[in-house]
Amino acid sequence: MPELPEVETVRRGLLPVLEGAVILRAEVNRPDLRWPLPDRMADRLTGRRITALRRRSKYILADLDSGETLLVHLGMSGRMLISGVMLGQFHHDHPAPQKHDHVVLHMDNGARITFNDARRFGAMDLMPTGGSHPLLAALGPEPFGNDFNEPYLAARLAGRRTPIKSALLDQRIVAGLGNIYVCETLYRARISPLRLAGDLGEGAVRALVPLIREVLAEAIEAGGSSLRDFRQANGELGYFAKHFQVYDREGEPCETPGCTGTITRTVQSGRSSFWCPDCQR
Repeated sequence: MPELPEVETVRRGLLPVLEGAVILRAEVNRPDLRWPLPDRMADRLTGRRITALRRRSKYILADLDSGETLLVHLGMSGRMLISGVMLGQFHHDHPAPQKHDHVVLHMDNGARITFNDARRFGAMDLMPTGGSHPLLAALGPEPFGNDFNEPYLAARLAGRRTPIKSALLDQRIVAGLGNIYVCETLYRARISPLRLAGDLGEGAVRALVPLIREVLAEAIEAGGSSLRDFRQANGELGYFAKHFQVYDREGEPCETPGCTGTITRTVQSGRSSFWCPDCQR
């Protein structure tokens, strides 16, 4: 499932053609995705100007001049693809309609935004701008926000008898982190994913905050990680996967200078943790 860097990459790709533009016509080709789509969704989108395009955790939020916000979750295989405008040095013509093109937005600038989702694990909804939504209500602070800092993380981890890997995946503690980037962060911090969160010393906790931001920033700069279905809004791959130091590298040598260890895969709560037992303690 796309994590924060992938969703932020898609948001940035959509920004030049969506923010400030008017939806001339919205097509909604089925009644549901993962959950039912909102009533009269096409009518409520058609004719509306997108005043801002934001991200909260792993969700894209398009604020409309009607006072509503379109919430988009890509799920496992959802793609927001742009056609009909210049993207960099290339013009992307409108492709022929595809079987899994579930929602299509025809914009007044000539762009067409297509939400394609073969598995239909994605979601779309309409909510009052500035209001609450069940999918957003319990989310913790954003990793790049001022509310996510060393004292905050230390307080949230104190006394927790859950592995640090599971704690960092808890969206109530920090929003947007997923399996890939937690694995990479813990490797850089030299912390075992098996260590209990409450047993980390003050120095280890303080080091996690800048490392989380560092890993996420590098991934965004690389356009995210292309695993299975993820594509950027222009259809291109993300390239951070080329920089994985532990994720999906089971059996390969550790990249830490002087380390003779091998990357190991451990299953925690049904998810794979990749780490070096020699380096990460």
